[in-house]
Amino acid sequence: MKKILVIRNDKIGDFMLAWPAFAMLKQSMPDAEITALIPSYTKALAVLCPSIDRILVDCEKNADQLNQKTLIKKINSHHFDAVICFFLNAHNATLVWKAEIPFRLAPATKIFQFLYNHRVTQHRSKSEKPEYQYNLDLIRVFLEKQNIQPIEPTAPYLRFSTEVLAKQRTKLSVLLDLDENKPWLYVHAGNGGSANNLSLIQYSNLVIGMCNPKPLEVVLTAGPGEEQKAAELQKLLNNHGLPSVVYDKNDGLQDFTRSIACASAFIASSTGPLHIAATVDVPTIGFFSAKRSATPLRWQSINSHGHHLAFAPPISKDIRSDMFNINIEKILPDVMSFIARVIPFS
Repeated sequence: MKKILVIRNDKIGDFMLAWPAFAMLKQSMPDAEITALIPSYTKALAVLCPSIDRILVDCEKNADQLNQKTLIKKINSHHFDAVICFFLNAHNATLVWKAEIPFRLAPATKIFQFLYNHRVTQHRSKSEKPEYQYNLDLIRVFLEKQNIQPIEPTAPYLRFSTEVLAKQRTKLSVLLDLDENKPWLYVHAGNGGSANNLSLIQYSNLVIGMCNPKPLEVVLTAGPGEEQKAAELQKLLNNHGLPSVVYDKNDGLQDFTRSIACASAFIASSTGPLHIAATVDVPTIGFFSAKRSATPLRWQSINSHGHHLAFAPPISKDIRSDMFNINIEKILPDVMSFIARVIPFS
């Protein structure tokens, strides 16, 4: 097993939650060459991953048969010894089967599992454990079949040097007019992925409560299409006399990841940016739905112990609006206790 293909070609958050599994595989088999099959929009993040040696970019959704055949030939040309598929669908199953990879491992969750000759029974939709643990379980089974003792990985799964972070922090302080001597609180109010989110009023009340009396610089992050929400949240905060800045322009995902690594804490729903923050072990405060498939346990972030605080609403009949049932006033003491513990105020 010298050449191994790993597949996690769905959303950014799902990809970040596979990093502990990549780390276990690489640390347990340091001489193996690990190639990741990913979509184009996570390529910049995959380049940063210390556990990935090579990258293959998947063909886009609804790609024609010619593009799929080209990808299959490309996979076949690498002569992989094994593939570990973390995301099971017809597309992935067909790719690895037609590429004739000898050892094919995937969760035994859907009808397409028959195209894999090694399977692990998992019931991820029951949310009985975190998603990243389901991913780790696949690696444990793979290593067991190779008679290799797994090396358990630890956070953080991505580190930047002190020099890189200092340079990025100086860049942001000039760009956004931030005080480098104060802690930076990032708030991402966007609705990325399939996550529900708090209302802007809830975010506003939360941030105002956190900044009274704590001296925090508030940074409102926004991705493409989320700029208006950030601007509206900024207006709400301004109306209460709390200054903030909108950070909606960057030099790509790698630059954005370095910027997130400069945060003292990061607040968001279960979106890609929250899981990026966890990967660099920035303390995170996450808001999760009451749906069984979207609970805080299922989508628990990969911070080190004590660096993540999660909230979910009580069960509601109207699952679409369940986040409105999170009472900011009630959770604020827990938030403040968490912030006082993870941010060293001078």
